[in-house]
Amino acid sequence: MTSPVEAAEPDRAPARSDAPPPLPLTSPSSPPSSPSSSPSPSATRAGGRLRWLGLAAVLAVEVMDLLDTTIVGIASPSIRADFGGSSTQIQWITAAYTLSFAVLMITGARLGDIVGRHRMFLLGVAGFGACSALCACAVSPGMLIGTRAAQGAFAAMVLPQGIGLIREVFPAAEAGRAFALFGPVMGVSAVGGPVLGGYLTDADLLGTGWRAVFLINVPLAVAAFLVGLRALPASRAPRRTQLDLPGVVLVSAAVLLLVYPLVEGRDLGWPLWSYAMMAAALPVLLLFARRQRALRRRGRSPLVEPSLFRHRGFDGSLAVGVVFFGAMSGLILILTLFLQYGLGDSPLRAGATTIPMALGTAVGATLSGVWLGARFGRLTVQGGLVLTAAGVGALALTVHGTGGTPTGWQLSPALLAAGIGLGMVMAPFFDIALAGVSDDETGSASGVLNAVQQLGGSIGVAVLGTVFFSRAAHGTSPARATAAAAQTALWIAAAALAVSTAAAFLMPRRAHH
Repeated sequence: MTSPVEAAEPDRAPARSDAPPPLPLTSPSSPPSSPSSSPSPSATRAGGRLRWLGLAAVLAVEVMDLLDTTIVGIASPSIRADFGGSSTQIQWITAAYTLSFAVLMITGARLGDIVGRHRMFLLGVAGFGACSALCACAVSPGMLIGTRAAQGAFAAMVLPQGIGLIREVFPAAEAGRAFALFGPVMGVSAVGGPVLGGYLTDADLLGTGWRAVFLINVPLAVAAFLVGLRALPASRAPRRTQLDLPGVVLVSAAVLLLVYPLVEGRDLGWPLWSYAMMAAALPVLLLFARRQRALRRRGRSPLVEPSLFRHRGFDGSLAVGVVFFGAMSGLILILTLFLQYGLGDSPLRAGATTIPMALGTAVGATLSGVWLGARFGRLTVQGGLVLTAAGVGALALTVHGTGGTPTGWQLSPALLAAGIGLGMVMAPFFDIALAGVSDDETGSASGVLNAVQQLGGSIGVAVLGTVFFSRAAHGTSPARATAAAAQTALWIAAAALAVSTAAAFLMPRRAHH
């Protein structure tokens, strides 16, 4: 795939090696290929050893990102018990990471073109590891939220660089084997985060408690840095580009204007300014789009290729992506909060309860990536959305049918079904979405999809978290109120997923192969 810079400059030669990564769960069945995907001399001399080590470094970074997106939810009640603070602060601990990631993702890809992808990869890994250590040392909710936002910023620096670097050390004949590892590894990491988070929080290793969910990143970051330093080649775009700073400011402002009032509004009683901020997000986004079109007319490189949004298939994919990843992130947060607040489970037990969903995701991603996606294309995504919606609805019915006190075994069938559906969607979604754009727009489209994935997660946490905490604050007893809150949030997620099935008809029928 091409980078946003390359996609924005049609006068480049078609051979490219500086693509941003596909989304963390891109389909293994159709990896990108390019004439420039030739191994570096050092990798060739090592007989392939260094190139596979380089892939391991990139996978380690992807795992850290997905763990940090999901692992914190299971530790949130312990963090609140330690620090105090409001329910809004719990939402921000999760949303701050995905929000800063979404805001800076496309910018991170462009910085790789400007200062060098290898340099940005190492800088991002080092910063991510340092911020993880600072998260573990946090002494207040505000400090933790700030360091989480910094984590997301460094993740946005490092993740756009990895796949482009890997393509340089793998010849076309080996690229398929390398990219085939992404789906299963990322799928299990995304949904297995709560399981690991529950163990680390409950185990209280060396008295660290919830802080261990951040400390686990430090050795991973150190290993990825050292391996990346040796095994990944120095690389940069063949033509120097410039960063559109006004564009960065506009798109950042639009996202903040939307997400900030969604998280803060409930605690403050939804004042008038919260609605005004959300309404202002649209004109600011339109100003950003206008600037991108103006840059293209002047022959300069926009952050986002304006022509992308003339493709109905790509627009439909964005709509599905926002809803799907929002529902996924919100579901994981609501489930872990209900298990701990409503049922009184320990973090370890709450994490163990989600194991069927993690296993289901691995099964769904494998089936979809290896067979279903290639054979049925868009129908696989739609089938996965329907199955996920049915699984989430079954969760709500199970909570209701058990009087708000289900056991882990009673939740397992619904969790397994929802997990299989999640995996079915994630594996082919990105390849199918990118089939709706032309070749010279692929890099920019990939960056936008990455950003939408993170933005959807932020919105899902904000909306479903707000619904949950609003409903949980009213009721005859905390247990009943929490169960009712979980049911309401789950039904909203199920309805959104069902509606997105219709939007998926706008997606391209199949991925390009």
